[in-house]
Amino acid sequence: MIDEILKARPFIPRPIYTERIKPFIDKAIIKVISGQRRVGKSYILFQLIEDIKQADALSNIIYINKELNPYEHITDDDILYHFVKDHLKDGVKNYLFVDEIQEIAHFEKALRSLLAENCCDLFCSGSNANMLSGELATFLAGRYIEFTVHSLGYDEFLNFFQLDSSTENLNKYLTVGGMPFLKVIGLDDTSAFEYLRNVYSTILLKDVVAREGIRNITFLENLVEFLADNVGNLFSANNIAKYLKLQRTSVTTQAVLNYLKPLAAAFFVYKVPRYDIAGLRVFEVGEKYYFEDIGLRNSIRGFNRRKDINKVMENAVYLHLIRLGYKVYVGRFESTEVDFVAEKEGKFIYVQVAYMLTDESTVNREFGNLLKIEDNYRKYVVTMDEYSAGSNYNGIEQMHLKDFLLTKL
Repeated sequence: MIDEILKARPFIPRPIYTERIKPFIDKAIIKVISGQRRVGKSYILFQLIEDIKQADALSNIIYINKELNPYEHITDDDILYHFVKDHLKDGVKNYLFVDEIQEIAHFEKALRSLLAENCCDLFCSGSNANMLSGELATFLAGRYIEFTVHSLGYDEFLNFFQLDSSTENLNKYLTVGGMPFLKVIGLDDTSAFEYLRNVYSTILLKDVVAREGIRNITFLENLVEFLADNVGNLFSANNIAKYLKLQRTSVTTQAVLNYLKPLAAAFFVYKVPRYDIAGLRVFEVGEKYYFEDIGLRNSIRGFNRRKDINKVMENAVYLHLIRLGYKVYVGRFESTEVDFVAEKEGKFIYVQVAYMLTDESTVNREFGNLLKIEDNYRKYVVTMDEYSAGSNYNGIEQMHLKDFLLTKL
């Protein structure tokens, strides 16, 4: 079946992910591809399968996709284990790919046994962070490696649609986002948002409501709207509860937390904690939330450029940083805030995001916050200013957003 699927589904390479995974092919470790629904995890698997088949035409690919009817009967670990064993071939390399593996009860037990028997190289994908990390960490600690796939970055967006980098195309990206299937739907706002609203409904109903047994769907939808309105705002669960009470929805702070967790587990939103730059510690309270896809955020609340541009710019910068493998925090230095502190391999970068540096007070605030940090790590102010981009202010680089989103940092 996999040969027919590959012929029917041409794909555009996404080397930012496949090049990270390739070194682990044929290694005795489970490769887990995680991420929100519809960000292209299946196509990453397809690309890996093609690479394997090109390197070894005789290789035996066992492919299971829990969203396809022929695999509906694979409901638990025992059925999965025996299905794989029945499809192994002698004398060749065997590879197992399971798409949306969280739909199989106790899947980790089958993977543990297959890994111990060294009968095939194991790859799987999933759309639930809690289930993947929980089950795998419990049963397979040290024997799996996880790669998180995201919606298209700006560079991928340009590649998918064969566009040049320009302010016009950046604005289109900030409006419709980077869900890969837009390649089929097109970039017309009306069609794109109709598709994105359906993706949002699917994520909410399948990956949050059904999986977590949530009953108060109205409350959940109100919470998502609140998150969309407050992208980049620092708040606590207590503040959200107060807001919802104003909407005549009486809930406790704990209930808010209980609803936020499955949204994050579905990779729909990301919770970004605060980081004390001077004290080198993470605060336990107060955080920001950003969406996995800007277009999904805009499909929920609309995109009012005048009101929302700073929000979506911050969201785009955050997504760019995590795609590049950074751990990202909201920075706090003495009494000032730094939009992002990003760390990778013990090195830091600091980023401020502002739509336009329209007056001296804005310049002093955005650059001044960074100037207070007396270390030698790179510091950026990211704006939409066309004429000041590329300048340097006391060692701080000012970059246009479209250039920053194409920088590998």
